[in-house]
Amino acid sequence: MKRLNLIVFCLLLFSYMLSAQSEGEFKYKSLEPYDFQMEYLRADSAMLVDVREHFEFRGKKIREAINIPSSGDTKKASDTISKNYALFFYCTTDFRSRRVAEFFSDQGFERVFSLQGGIKEWKQEGYPVTRKKTK
Repeated sequence: MKRLNLIVFCLLLFSYMLSAQSEGEFKYKSLEPYDFQMEYLRADSAMLVDVREHFEFRGKKIREAINIPSSGDTKKASDTISKNYALFFYCTTDFRSRRVAEFFSDQGFERVFSLQGGIKEWKQEGYPVTRKKTK
């Protein structure tokens, strides 16, 4: 009987902790490649942003991505992008994209996503990349 009471108490405590978190507390979503692609395809107005440096962006990248380096002026970029856009950030491994996603969330953007594992995970899962042709 004591064991049953303990289990019930733990379940109630756990459910209370989950209900205390509102959806607004999550600043951005970190998604695996499949979910990242599906969310991007479902979004009405979306922007795919590669936050790697320019020399990294010249290599392999996800099609339709634009480059806003994380080392650049992200504040200026956040001021010029409409908050109606769903923003999808990625980098090499997801370290920089998580930081940028958090920054944009703090700036008032509500639909912000980061590619979990970055472009490395994207390629490893077999998703396509493109390379800009140099002239």
